[in-house]
Amino acid sequence: MTNRFFTSFLCCLLTSCVLVAQKKELTKKPLSDAQLATLFDGYIQNSLSLWKTPGLSVVVVKDGNVVLKKAYGVKNNTTKEPYTTATLSTCASTTKAMTALCLGILVDEGKVKWNDRVIDILPEFRLSNPNTTAEIRVKDLLTHNAGLGNADLLWVLGYSSSEILQRMQYIPMAYSLRSSFIYQNVMYLVAGEVIKKVSGKTWSEFITEKIFTPLKMTNTYADYSKIPATASKTSPHYKDKALADSIRAIGYLDGDVVGPAGGVWSCGDDISKWLQFLQDSTKIEGKAILKAQTFSELFKPQSFVTASEFYPTARLTKPHWTTYGLGWFQQDYRGKMVQFHTGSLDGLVAIAGTIPDERISIYVFGNLDHSEIRHALLFKAFDLWSFQDNTKDWSNDFFQLYKGIIDNARKKENEELAKRVINTRPSLPLTAYTGKYENEVYGSLEVILKNDILVLTQPNNISFSLEHWHYDTFLGQSNNWWWGKSGVQFSLDFEGKSGSLSLDGIPFRKVN
Repeated sequence: MTNRFFTSFLCCLLTSCVLVAQKKELTKKPLSDAQLATLFDGYIQNSLSLWKTPGLSVVVVKDGNVVLKKAYGVKNNTTKEPYTTATLSTCASTTKAMTALCLGILVDEGKVKWNDRVIDILPEFRLSNPNTTAEIRVKDLLTHNAGLGNADLLWVLGYSSSEILQRMQYIPMAYSLRSSFIYQNVMYLVAGEVIKKVSGKTWSEFITEKIFTPLKMTNTYADYSKIPATASKTSPHYKDKALADSIRAIGYLDGDVVGPAGGVWSCGDDISKWLQFLQDSTKIEGKAILKAQTFSELFKPQSFVTASEFYPTARLTKPHWTTYGLGWFQQDYRGKMVQFHTGSLDGLVAIAGTIPDERISIYVFGNLDHSEIRHALLFKAFDLWSFQDNTKDWSNDFFQLYKGIIDNARKKENEELAKRVINTRPSLPLTAYTGKYENEVYGSLEVILKNDILVLTQPNNISFSLEHWHYDTFLGQSNNWWWGKSGVQFSLDFEGKSGSLSLDGIPFRKVN
């Protein structure tokens, strides 16, 4: 009897405590936007030193209002010029959402349908599989599941849009149409060509006229070459492993050729207008430029994203599902649907993210290559403004996550280097490896002998100095030092001559 009484009493006591705690939680006054902005500002400043990012620009929009817009640090690690909210940086792949919206405008204008066959619009469009070529639809250009593998080397080498479009027919298909997901950029280039064909304007002209000009984004450019020389631009930066991971400024990588995939340059002042525009269902002066159904289509899951193709951050945010919309990665977080996308170009980063149900959006520009402080600030902003939660230190958690990934990669690299067979020499004199080599997708390259060193040259002024490793394998150091080293392996033909080479696994046959 005593035990039963005690048990009953304990249950009542615990229930009472829970109810009191819940009542206290419910009656706790929520923090204001200004208070949350102060907390977030302090968090950003504390995180900068951990990630060693020289400069950032951060914008937060809540319920249609800009609640934080601030820049931090410097735009150049050497000159120490301050990073401001007017400092230009690349939107990189966050541009994809803008390109998808441009196609949405054309859908609403009746000039194209999501389900139109691309080949009916662009008769010159060809993939290596004729059946896939015939079935690719306009929407497939935006979802990374059309069967094409990553072919970014095409635009890095500087080929024009028309040349890339022509060379795509030689890229081997990685999987059947809509059966998998591999992130790549060249299909967005094709989307830009569709926009040009049906609108009569280039992608850069169209996006400027339809989006940037009406939104008064006067310091935003769809073409890097159009940025005034006097404009304030950030410098890209990279960690130099050879100098104890010191932060060094590097040159710009021109991405204009794949502008629809990642060519927009903007700043904190302007990108705040883009976030407000999206939160207001694309309204400009009270009038939506997209129909509700079309706007909704942009954010619907269109393809599943495998764990290997999603962000490593998922290891800690633990989503139940990961998908891709039209220019947006998607996952669940604390019971809410998150739409977000990163942007990365050599030495520069960006991230755009929103929880539509909570009307919270954030955008971050940064000037250190793959500085994942961007992810930390994304989820910290979500925690603060959506859930009034300041307990999680995403910056430290993500830093440890990515440090582990980098350490593991370096360990594997050292293990590969340890496999070097010493005291070997090339099968042939170095002059025998010189000549032109060709790949039907990536074009030609040339190997020359310069000061008794083999040098591999490619289009777009890209070259590799080849250091003998073992047998007929060389390590190529790029003239862009931040690209690191590439493996170059020569193979002999039946006559014992150099018949082909492999550059990081890409085969090139010798043509002279």
